[in-house]
Amino acid sequence: MTVCLRLAWFVLFVVLPFDRAQATSKGSCREAQLCCTGRDPTCVVQPPSYNSVDSDSGHGRPCYCDHACLKVGDCCHDFQEVCGAVDCQTSGWGSWSECSTDCGTGTMTRKRHVIKHPRNGGEGCPELLQKRSCFGSHCEAKTHIKANRETAMILPATYSTIRHLNATQDIRTNLRLRYRKDPEEEKSKEYCVVFEVTKSKKTCESLGNAVSSMLEVGTKVCVACETAARRKHLGYRCQGHGVDHKPTRFTYLAFPQCHGRWKRMEVSEKCTCNSEGKADFIFV
Repeated sequence: MTVCLRLAWFVLFVVLPFDRAQATSKGSCREAQLCCTGRDPTCVVQPPSYNSVDSDSGHGRPCYCDHACLKVGDCCHDFQEVCGAVDCQTSGWGSWSECSTDCGTGTMTRKRHVIKHPRNGGEGCPELLQKRSCFGSHCEAKTHIKANRETAMILPATYSTIRHLNATQDIRTNLRLRYRKDPEEEKSKEYCVVFEVTKSKKTCESLGNAVSSMLEVGTKVCVACETAARRKHLGYRCQGHGVDHKPTRFTYLAFPQCHGRWKRMEVSEKCTCNSEGKADFIFV
């Protein structure tokens, strides 16, 4: 390989015009006034003499002042200084970001930035972004969101009276004197949710009563969340009470073939949807 390089240099040197050959007869890039971009085999500096052995000139071998010499390894001793070849310089790594997901497998990233860009054939920049896997452990919040999108099981509000028929004989009422209720349950109150129906199965029409008219697309219905329907694992709220302005599902429990979608419009302590100021349905 060395013989081939020397032969190639010899052929190029012979065919060079006289003035270029005279310029390259000096011993460094500065003296030869050479500094070439890219790969240029004519950008060569000839040692001072064919018969001399000079350690500064590569033991009698020619050296180059083109930027390809950085890869080949045959640069003149002053190439970096004269031609200004600058390697890329980067900052240290920053801190790792938060996990991309709150619950389950995700990714974390960290970055570093370029302080000095490579120039004149200098070393390129290394990677500026790193990633690694992580596992989000905040699954409780995600479970809560998922619970909000559960299907609401509903019945007409007239069924509410059945819940209170035997309230005075409920043994749990007597046990309250001995076993205290959950403080969170004590703070929670009954409430009403107003939905707008966005989609309803045609089977709902087969009911042929007031219920079917209340579940038509575009109608607004009030659903009461009573104490008996509130769930502890859902933060003492009713199952399927929805998410603001996002579609969720409902099923009419008395006739399960009747189901559809609705959007939650508002949550309030009072149900004022119908003319009587009462709820249309109750959560089960």
